[in-house]
Amino acid sequence: MPTPRLDSHQHFWRYTAADYGWIDDTMAVLRRDFLPVDLKPVLDQTGQDGCIAVQARQSEAETRWLLRLADEAPWIRAVVGWVDLALAEVADRLDALRHERLRGIRHVLQAEPDDYSRSSAFRRGLAELARRGLVYDLLVYAPQLPVAIELVRAFPDQAFVLDHMGKPRVRAGEHSTWARDLLVLASLPNVACKLSGLVTEAEWRTWTNASLRPYFETVLEAFGPKRLMFGSDWPVCLSAATYARWHQVAAAWTGPLSASERAAIEGGTAATWYRLPQA
Repeated sequence: MPTPRLDSHQHFWRYTAADYGWIDDTMAVLRRDFLPVDLKPVLDQTGQDGCIAVQARQSEAETRWLLRLADEAPWIRAVVGWVDLALAEVADRLDALRHERLRGIRHVLQAEPDDYSRSSAFRRGLAELARRGLVYDLLVYAPQLPVAIELVRAFPDQAFVLDHMGKPRVRAGEHSTWARDLLVLASLPNVACKLSGLVTEAEWRTWTNASLRPYFETVLEAFGPKRLMFGSDWPVCLSAATYARWHQVAAAWTGPLSASERAAIEGGTAATWYRLPQA
């Protein structure tokens, strides 16, 4: 069976100002509903076989909604949902969410103090994920990468996926510190990385393929194709690029690689790390 081509990171939502207060005036394009009917034509246009829907709200209700969408649209191959890992009853909450397409959990660590991921309550909850074969998606800013390294080292049997390349400070032109920390993180075999989120860390109107390429080259060197997966971060990416433009840029970067390496980044890595059932 051929390797599926997958978008490893996108979101759905029904927009309300109260639920999505982080969408400010600079991101007005995002102030509407984004649903499977909006994404499927774009996936078809770019030759994608499916996607992984990632939580955009820290809400079990949203996770259940995403799983219902996946039931209705089998091309939503997996869901990365949310549960409060610091709850004493986290095991029961995870069991209540059990679903064949729930393949990961994410808590927005970029919005938390560093000590949050060091707390015994959070780590007790995180320990429940490996028992259920669930990935943990790491969402951190570049200065938080040392804390992410600490967390990944503490859970060698847990599969982690770094979202958005660790959010390098592209607008500030910062590369070296991020690259140093990324290489340390990538030295740990239980973490993979999403080639996603880069355009929104750059200057939205003026970024170029050439200005972003050094960040791609660093993650490719650090993780290699078997631990690197394409993601669009749609619809958030629309603040800085169309889906098609970001997909074209990523395809240009991976073009010189071998067919097997391209297949890994374009979907094989995501299918392996999220343990996706064959379609």
